[in-house]
Amino acid sequence: MRRPYGLEGLPHHVTVYEVGPRDGLQNEAAVVPVEAKAEFVHRLADAGHKIIETTSFVHPRWVPQLADADELLARVERRPGVRYPVLVPNERGLERALARDVDEIAVFASATETFAAKNLNRSLESQFDMFEPVVARALAGGVRVRAYVSMCFADPWEGPTPVRQVVEVGERLLGLGCHELSLGDTIGVATPGHVTALIEAFGSPDRLAVHFHDTYGQALGNTLAALRAGVTTVDASTGGIGGCPYAESATGNLATEDLVWMLDGLGVETGLDLGRLVETSTWLARLLGRPSPSRVVQALSKG
Repeated sequence: MRRPYGLEGLPHHVTVYEVGPRDGLQNEAAVVPVEAKAEFVHRLADAGHKIIETTSFVHPRWVPQLADADELLARVERRPGVRYPVLVPNERGLERALARDVDEIAVFASATETFAAKNLNRSLESQFDMFEPVVARALAGGVRVRAYVSMCFADPWEGPTPVRQVVEVGERLLGLGCHELSLGDTIGVATPGHVTALIEAFGSPDRLAVHFHDTYGQALGNTLAALRAGVTTVDASTGGIGGCPYAESATGNLATEDLVWMLDGLGVETGLDLGRLVETSTWLARLLGRPSPSRVVQALSKG
């Protein structure tokens, strides 16, 4: 075991919100068989994950890689103490999720006008008309709701996103009753100072999570900045797979293994078994027919 060397201002424990089965696989060129997806989810639970975002009830025409959402949830063995949220884009998606006894969902908003149009076919303002009934109905049924906000730092069409604009979108989503707000660096352009400024602009980090892409190799540095600003929930994808099908410049997610390696070295607990995560990513890389983007997986799997 490595000896940890801690830093001041870090939390004792970090919750890793695993997005590989949904945000990771949705951007793959090939469709992964549903039985392999179920095994992926089970392997993640075996590695100690307590939150595994399992799939999305988006229309198959838009994300064909996740067209098997109903069948996947029927195959997944839901274990006590593990949460299995799913992404829903609208009321129809919520209906499908509720039919599968899902008790936690996520909605996906935009911080910019252009991405709202491209991803949601809505304006920045009218996107809330879509979210309000979904969130209200979910909460009425005892279903927890998480909200993602994409393009929190910049988007490819509008450039840097004003901090105040992100905060306004985020606060409206929290005001609807969402229990958590995940701030997404969709194209991976954030740097630590910008991350700190955005989190501080919200006033309190208690209901915030962060979701970084590693386009410029900044995901770990940005995560460390977020933790020192008080955030304790970090989105990550096993093996570093993923991206965004509606933003071509979005590369892979922060790799779960890279995150755990850093946190282990800092003495921050995650409850995750790094060895099992590496085994899972090595298995997944063979399934996808390409090496894992994770530097930790590359280093440890060679040994």
